[in-house]
Amino acid sequence: MEEIEFIIEACKESMSNSIDHLEKELINIRAGKANPSMLSSIKLDYYGSMTPLSQIANINTPDAQTISIQPWEKDKLQDIEKAIMVANLGFNPMNNGESVIITIPPLTEERRKELVKIAKSEVEQAKISIRNSRKEANNDIKKIEISTDQKSISEDDIQNLTDEFIRKIDKIYSIKEKEILSV
Repeated sequence: MEEIEFIIEACKESMSNSIDHLEKELINIRAGKANPSMLSSIKLDYYGSMTPLSQIANINTPDAQTISIQPWEKDKLQDIEKAIMVANLGFNPMNNGESVIITIPPLTEERRKELVKIAKSEVEQAKISIRNSRKEANNDIKKIEISTDQKSISEDDIQNLTDEFIRKIDKIYSIKEKEILSV
């Protein structure tokens, strides 16, 4: 019995990890609103080591269309500006001598539809991952010596868990889709 509980718990943890990964991926799909996480991939040389932008500057969103980056050392302004350009995120940073300002361009209808497709693709990957977790758990259940009834009950439990996580993914997608498509 402990083996079954362990298998189901491991399956649940794996499925939770899939949801966490999906949420991280969806954060990177911008919905036209400024978000400091849009710059999370940017690293720059800071005294000889590649350092995330968030560790050398304060990143704020004063409004829905603007990201403001205020470095703790003013002499890093041009380096930050250059790193944003090199990252090729489609942003045009402006250096005002105190901070770097990025104005997020509004999304076109075509781009919104493209972003929904990208989000849908991430959702499908998460669902595949959940189903793979189910398959692994079911295979592990088949390997242990228990009654056929107990195997059947365990497989039903795993299926219920799978259904629950798929519903969570669908809900996350629905929210993200609305966010992307709302102007």
